[in-house]
Order: sequence, then C-alpha cells, then structure tokens
Amino acid sequence: MEQTIKIFIYIHAFFGGLGLITGMINIIVKKGGALHKKAGKLFSISMITSSLISLPICWLPNHYNLFLFLIGLFTIYLVLSGNRALSFKSKHKTQADWRDKTISGSMLFLSGIMVIIGIYGIFNQINNSILFLFFGAIGLGLTIKDFQFFKTFSNSKNAWLSNHIGKIIGAFIASITAFIVAGMGIGDVIAWVTPTILGTVYIIYWKRKTKTSKIPA
Repeated sequence: MEQTIKIFIYIHAFFGGLGLITGMINIIVKKGGALHKKAGKLFSISMITSSLISLPICWLPNHYNLFLFLIGLFTIYLVLSGNRALSFKSKHKTQADWRDKTISGSMLFLSGIMVIIGIYGIFNQINNSILFLFFGAIGLGLTIKDFQFFKTFSNSKNAWLSNHIGKIIGAFIASITAFIVAGMGIGDVIAWVTPTILGTVYIIYWKRKTKTSKIPA
C-alpha cells in the first residue's frame, strides 16, 4: 500500500514541477502570445492534476493532513476561477453563470471552515493554526471579490484580465510554495507565508499595469 502511495506522490510531484516550470515561462514570455497561451494551458492542466492527486493522499494512513487537503482545493479554485475569468472578456457574456458561482461559492464555504479551524486552533494552542487562518482569510477575500466582480465586470473594460492575472499568479505562488515546503523540506510558517506575501505584491503590480496599458487578450 505504501509503495503505491509513493508512486502517486511521485506523479503528484512531477505535475507540480511541470506546473512550476510552465508557470515561470508564463511569467517571462510576452503576455497574450502563442507561447503564453500554450504554457498557460499546460500550467493549468499540471496544477489541477497535481492537486487532484494530492487530495486522496491527504486522507490516507500516515499521510493524513487536513491543511494540505484544503490547500489542494484552494489551488484548484485558483486555476479554475482564473481560467473562467477569460470567459468574461466576451461581449456576449452579461452575467456569471452557475459554474462561476459554484466555483467561488464552494471556495467561500471552505475558506470559512479554514478560518474557524484557525481560530479554534489558535485558542487551543495547536501548531500551525495560524496557517489555516491566514489562507482562510485570503480565500474569503478572494471569493467575496469574485461575487462583487460578477455584479460589476461589465462596467470595467479590463476587470476580467485583472481577475485572471490575480488568480493564475496565485496558483503559481502555490507551486512555488510547494517546491519550498515539499521539495526543499522547509515547512515552517515563514516558508508558507513568504511566497504569498511577495506574490501579492507582484499581483498588485500587474493589476495596476492592466489599468494603464493595453495587454493582449
């Protein structure tokens, strides 16, 4: 059984590494170009595949980890939501559909659970409970903004692009964090939080850039 689990972990790591590489390509190449689009598709497939494989592993004996399970779901949300944002650039789309609301609504619910677990753990002095609270709060913020975006996207020309950039870079941050924590074996709070903080600065930079310059769709 353990040998089979290790095989799935290796597959999970392979796709996670592929996501990291293709994510770096997306950061470097011209946005909206052919290579950007191809690398973006491969990045999305890799990250979702890696995350899906991690979900059942987190419930197996000797590998149980509720936090990693929720982070896997968080990563899937970021990729799906980031790609769904592209559909809002169409002039024919006037409102969010059930898929958009289901993706964001599910993550809103899970983020609330993470916050509750984090608060409970902090009061009971459970190790790393701050991570549940930290990422849960981020999830709440993102999903609340999603529903605000659904109502106002038609009033802003580049709202879909800003949403896409924020979510996909967020997923790329997840791949970097996984490399640091799992690949390099650094699992403290600083290792978990620092990529998100630095990545958020980068996201803010790109979001501001979309408001002042024309970026290919």
